[in-house]
Amino acid sequence: MATLVRGWDWISTGGIARPLALSNPDAVAVDDIRSHQSPKSGGDLYRYHLRGAQRWITVAGFNVQPSEFAKLGLIITLAGILQAKTADTIGTLLKTLGVAAIPWALVFLQPDLGTSLVFGAIALGMLYWSNTNPGWLVLLISPIVSIVLFNLYLTGWFIWAAIIILIAWFTLPWPQWGALGALSGNVLAGEFGQLLWESLLKDYQKDRLILFLNPEQDPLGGGYHLIQSRIAIGAGQLWGQGLHQGTQTQLNFIPEQHTDFIFSAVGEEFGFVGCIVVLFVFWSICLRMAFVAHNASDNFGSLLAIGVLTMIVFQMLVNIGMTIGLAPVTGIPLPWMSYGRSALLTNFIAIGLVESVANHRQRTSLFAGHQRKHQR
Repeated sequence: MATLVRGWDWISTGGIARPLALSNPDAVAVDDIRSHQSPKSGGDLYRYHLRGAQRWITVAGFNVQPSEFAKLGLIITLAGILQAKTADTIGTLLKTLGVAAIPWALVFLQPDLGTSLVFGAIALGMLYWSNTNPGWLVLLISPIVSIVLFNLYLTGWFIWAAIIILIAWFTLPWPQWGALGALSGNVLAGEFGQLLWESLLKDYQKDRLILFLNPEQDPLGGGYHLIQSRIAIGAGQLWGQGLHQGTQTQLNFIPEQHTDFIFSAVGEEFGFVGCIVVLFVFWSICLRMAFVAHNASDNFGSLLAIGVLTMIVFQMLVNIGMTIGLAPVTGIPLPWMSYGRSALLTNFIAIGLVESVANHRQRTSLFAGHQRKHQR
């Protein structure tokens, strides 16, 4: 909890100023971004390794995670692509996926499975908002489902393959070739899943993907996080044990409680009521962003807001889901709560950009009202 307090101290001493500045439409013109120049650093630039992954670079004594800022870069880029032409054609869809695949591949090879999933969620959410056929989106995620079913439940895979063939037949411009291509892609995905499991995934990634189903298989190893997290949340009961009074939290039985498992600390110390309050706050923020996206004055602003909304919702669902045992541990932080300078700054910049879209709409509406008045 002390680490969390230090994180909020950072917000109160300057971090909050950044999203407030971005919420001013005169201070940022995201649609006119043409290039990016990194600021000069007074210190050396080098990689920072942690648990086998190269996710940080150190600049002037500060650890920076570039993949966090890449999320915003992807949102802005896809909004720029999709604002002029909706993704209701195969060409636009492939162009969008090609752009999203570049940062996704680089992050996945770090390896950082959790953040790479966020890139995929952002792309799918923005494609849906840009009038992409829902059946095409199902076809896009079908290989992921096939990777699981092909190796764990072959009968289920045959049923899934039949569904995919029907979707491809009725939604793609070329029914026969589309159905054949969809089936072939899912077969190859199943075979690739076996190769991925045996050769490409790290041991800790394998543990994260399977142990959430039964963490008691390895209670002192890969399942330790999930077991302690569920104990902590259950111990909170209705009202919680009180701030700084949680035994699992204060005695450090929960690893990474200030980052990935911050929701476990909330559940133990503030109970079911505290968890509901946190969820209500997230719901209010997401509802506000959905309202901004729906009422934006242009396509770029609408896509920008929906991209940020998708990013926040996906991270929130996965993070909370993994703390209560409904999702594998992927290392995705809980927005605005998990400690981490790069993630915290990225999320504040993101919500600042959404508020910029909202303020731009209000100012445009006001100017339009004055113009109508003068015309009369």
